[in-house]
Amino acid sequence: MTQVADSKHERIARRQVDKFDARRTELAVATLHTLAELGYARTSLREIAQNSEFSHGVLHYYFADKRDLVTEAVRQYEAVCVTRYDDVVARATTAEQLRDEFVAMFFDTLAQDAPLHRLWYDLRNQSLFDETFRADVLEIDGRREDMVWRVVSRYAELSGGTLSVSPAVVYVTLDGIFHRALLHHLGGQADTVASLRHELPGVIALLAA
Repeated sequence: MTQVADSKHERIARRQVDKFDARRTELAVATLHTLAELGYARTSLREIAQNSEFSHGVLHYYFADKRDLVTEAVRQYEAVCVTRYDDVVARATTAEQLRDEFVAMFFDTLAQDAPLHRLWYDLRNQSLFDETFRADVLEIDGRREDMVWRVVSRYAELSGGTLSVSPAVVYVTLDGIFHRALLHHLGGQADTVASLRHELPGVIALLAA
């Protein structure tokens, strides 16, 4: 009888934890755009609440502080982003198709989701000073590296090329281009963004020469 009661209590406890985690995810996603607009340095849970439909009390109940909320929000966003190119990789039958569709999506998402990408780079910079972010940032960075490697290694396979550099080097190369393009996009410097878009196919070809 005691074992049955204990099992029931465990199931109830698990459901409560699952519901709590689900609510955290819901709140993090719902406040993501507010976070992206304000940035890390200018936010507090109170300011986020004032710019969203949720009360400060609700946010404070589910998140210990703004670090907790920002990290969860970016984690949820990146969970989607790190697979954004997988369909491109899956349907590509030629290296040229893969390259062209990747470049198009690379710059489309840069323009469409610029505030969200800015939030990611903001968090990554903060992790240089605040070690509470570091493990999460390194995990997300690793998943982004894997995402880019899937694209470039498939391109090499389709083109008959050979990758002579590591996944880390491929990632920092393309991430550097993305970061620079994002900065100039936010600065209204369309010519620089267009130039980077024009040069990216050549960079991919060099990586998989």
